[in-house]
Amino acid sequence: MCRNIVPLNNLEPAATDHECHDAALQFVRKIAGTTTPSRANQAVFDRAVEEIARATRALVDDLTTTAPRKNREDEATKRRSRSAERYEAIRVFQEQKRAARTAS
Repeated sequence: MCRNIVPLNNLEPAATDHECHDAALQFVRKIAGTTTPSRANQAVFDRAVEEIARATRALVDDLTTTAPRKNREDEATKRRSRSAERYEAIRVFQEQKRAARTAS
């Protein structure tokens, strides 16, 4: 899954239309394999984003849960922490590769 798409269900305050659109845009970019479509594909690309944004909004609005609402700031903090761990692991791996190349 694209790391830029964040869970929108069960947030306090609820997900906005803008967040649904942003998630749809990231999804279409991932599927299309491009961040910017050609002029020939722009209309198709935009239509897909709008359709997926509407479907996302409907999904988020219709989902039900008994779980307590998630605090947006807490969720963002968790995402930043996971990202920092991921990048630190990559940095350590690259450092070890450089050290191994230097040693041989």
